[in-house]
Amino acid sequence: MSKKATYWTCQLFGWTALMFCDLWIYTLEFEFGWEMFSFAIANIAFCILLTHLYRLVIRKRNWVNLPLYRFVPRVLLSGLLLGFVITLINFPIDVSTFHEVVNSEPSLFLSSWLSWSKSMFTWVLSYTAYHYVEHVRATELEKILLKTSVKEIEAKVLRSQLNPHFVFNALNSIRALVSENPSKAQQSITQLSSLLRNSLLADRRKTVELREELKTVEDYLALEKVRYEDRLTDDFHIDPKTLFFQVPPMMLQTLVENGIKHGVQKAVKGGFIQITTFLQNDHLHIHIRNTGVLGGKESGGFGLKNTERRLQLLYGDDAALFRIFQESDEVVRAEIVLPAQTEGIFRRQTVQSN
Repeated sequence: MSKKATYWTCQLFGWTALMFCDLWIYTLEFEFGWEMFSFAIANIAFCILLTHLYRLVIRKRNWVNLPLYRFVPRVLLSGLLLGFVITLINFPIDVSTFHEVVNSEPSLFLSSWLSWSKSMFTWVLSYTAYHYVEHVRATELEKILLKTSVKEIEAKVLRSQLNPHFVFNALNSIRALVSENPSKAQQSITQLSSLLRNSLLADRRKTVELREELKTVEDYLALEKVRYEDRLTDDFHIDPKTLFFQVPPMMLQTLVENGIKHGVQKAVKGGFIQITTFLQNDHLHIHIRNTGVLGGKESGGFGLKNTERRLQLLYGDDAALFRIFQESDEVVRAEIVLPAQTEGIFRRQTVQSN
């Protein structure tokens, strides 16, 4: 049943039950009369009309957005006002029906007002409380959706980062190969094209298989070797069992790129990049070692902030581990530990966000 249908059902059933309950009490004390039955039906219509007008007012004026110190007095005054109006409507009937009682009890109007106000307060407080709670829940849901959207946008930005300086340097290196080694230039263009395509697709996917990420890293290193030649060497130690595990796209490429920029590039004799993957205690371990010295200002350049933020957005604070440290005098080591059930985790996160 829709909210609108539920509202009108409650309106009709609630006021009908109240009026016929009063009619039953009147019949027990006096006697049943069709005139009083007609008055009960009329009061049902009046009460539904008045309370519906109240509903339109609070919705139009958006009372639920008001602070409580302004909202509560309006609700209380509304109950008294609605009770007063329905009392005015009924009082001529009370005078004609209970004229002897009215003459002996001049305060009958006040008593009737308080009685009707009690009924109106019950309706007003019930409806207003429900409407207020619904508004609060809707606001909280909107905040959650907005927060999720902001995180998703931030994650997309982090996933799609590719250093434009690398693209510029790669194009210059390929240009030099066009005349010297056309086949090598053609291969390099294919690798750059593949790397750019993966970068563009990164913002559409939360994770990719490790083998796909390693292929991106291989393409990147192949392009960098055109530039650094013998000054850059690479070494891969990949456990075949890890190839189909899910990892954040472009994450390894970012760390490798920073390792070259802040390590290999600054080393006089060049350096190396080594990537190792293995499984341990139901977790995927990825180690990246490279030539370099981890300084205070340079630590962020090794992809620390980018990687930490991405892992936090995707896995939460405690689900994944990332650290980077100076392994020896000339070697920097980065370690990433991801949950083994990565694919299932991201499938659940995607369903919840939708």
